[in-house]
Amino acid sequence: MPQTSISILGIPGLPEVRPGDDLASTIASTVRLAGDDLRDQDIVVIAQKIVSKAEGRLVRLSSITPSPAAAQWAKEFDKDARVVEVVLAESRRVVRMERGIVISETSHGFVCANAGVDTSNVPDGYVSLLPEDPDKSAARIRDSLERELGVKLAVVICDTFGRPWREGLVNVAIGVAGIAPLIDYRGQVDSYGRALHVTVIAIADELASAAELVMKKRDGVPVAVVRGFEYERRAASSSELIRHESLDLFR
Repeated sequence: MPQTSISILGIPGLPEVRPGDDLASTIASTVRLAGDDLRDQDIVVIAQKIVSKAEGRLVRLSSITPSPAAAQWAKEFDKDARVVEVVLAESRRVVRMERGIVISETSHGFVCANAGVDTSNVPDGYVSLLPEDPDKSAARIRDSLERELGVKLAVVICDTFGRPWREGLVNVAIGVAGIAPLIDYRGQVDSYGRALHVTVIAIADELASAAELVMKKRDGVPVAVVRGFEYERRAASSSELIRHESLDLFR
């Protein structure tokens, strides 16, 4: 029978995360306090911001000296030159930098606004950076949760990205553990018997976007659980979601 339903549960009540916190233990405790528990095959979707906080990926802006290029660009578009400098330092490649917007490629290979540098939901005078290795972060959290709770899980770390040609932001997967991030239908046939040649579904991104519906940034719900979704459990990497340069028509 085809799968026709899943459930998505926001996990409220997570305390403020600080550098050095054991995020897996905090999540497990919060789930229990909510009167629930994690189950086999649950997918735990975690906002990047709390992962970055726990890993100490915060930069004090008072420690930053902007370069002349960052200072000039910031002045032209009324930006904080220190933030611009951090963005440039986190960028492997600047894709576009105009009208006060920086689109760049991070060291991970993600193409996004401001190289993932963010000023929201952090203390005044700080910015947050993406985790150094989101896949490793996801695997560490998944392994700890499995040991503590005695269940088999998948973990998806998500962040909010914009999209070319589309208004609005969506959550996408920047780190995965225990779940194949893509489902490849190529070589199969559709309901009319026609062969599928290009259909590869970004399951991890779809799960991240679905979970965002209950992960209310303003209400402090940075963790959600997707339950009842059937997925391939295997070692995986979010790099599988990044289109290879040779296939990218827009570089």
